[in-house]
Amino acid sequence: MGHTIIRQRKDPSSFKLLLIALAVGTLVTGCSSTSSNSVRVVDRNNAAPKRPVVTTGQYVVRPGDTLFSIAFRYGWDYKALAARNGIAPPYTIRPGQAIRFDGRSSGPAPVAGTTVVTSSPSSSSKTTIIKRPLDSTGKPITPPATTAPATTPNTPPVAPVVATTAPVQVPPAGRSTAGWAWPANGVLIGKFASNGSLNKGIDIAGDLGQPVFAASDGSVVYAGSGLRGYGELVIIKHNDTYVSAYGHNRRLLVREGQQVKVGQTIAEMGSTGTDRVKLHFEIRRQGKPVDPLQFLPRR
Repeated sequence: MGHTIIRQRKDPSSFKLLLIALAVGTLVTGCSSTSSNSVRVVDRNNAAPKRPVVTTGQYVVRPGDTLFSIAFRYGWDYKALAARNGIAPPYTIRPGQAIRFDGRSSGPAPVAGTTVVTSSPSSSSKTTIIKRPLDSTGKPITPPATTAPATTPNTPPVAPVVATTAPVQVPPAGRSTAGWAWPANGVLIGKFASNGSLNKGIDIAGDLGQPVFAASDGSVVYAGSGLRGYGELVIIKHNDTYVSAYGHNRRLLVREGQQVKVGQTIAEMGSTGTDRVKLHFEIRRQGKPVDPLQFLPRR
């Protein structure tokens, strides 16, 4: 049987539309395939911008605050903040005192227990007011904080209680040429980032209760839990340029004003203010966070 061949006249415009549809379909299919096979990487260190240095407004001192802790919290060098407010060494401050971040004279003091901070021009112009509850005498109620046992000036700090399931660890051997030593043994799980992230230092994972060491000689200028996000925190002043911070501890073994030596146990590692056992360690030069790995000896 013969076959009848029917030739159909091609419409150039229809043929052109068909080619465009096929091309678009191929492109869409390719994009979909690439998207479905890709893995989304989320950089949690860049989840939120770093808080800029506060240059306007004022802060009202609360019980337990020190000039060093206020400067640390708002990104200031403690000497610059003292000079701005006419505070002479040894930088003593008192509850209810207004610490200004601009050059203006302090106005009427806000209600006791209230923090008033106006953000810098680079951020929002919104003013944040945080009110703390007052007791029957009108004084602010502060949450209880875990503090080191009281000791006399000549009494060494109490030795830490190391978790029984973890081996006793010693300070990492060696110091850098600048005299810095590692503040703890463990795995480095977080590095410093200078691109506007919240990670202003490094994070070292370890076991609950293992010792945390002073990274260099200095004087303890803060020991407490008043800085949000750091848990039980120790800040050590090493000289007029550098301070170091040790956060998320389970227990603090030093007190404010105490002199410490490099390698001395100052706290027990913990998880206060965070979701796992680790040490958050920072070095600040004239109030600005710097990469600790540039100062610590190579491991």
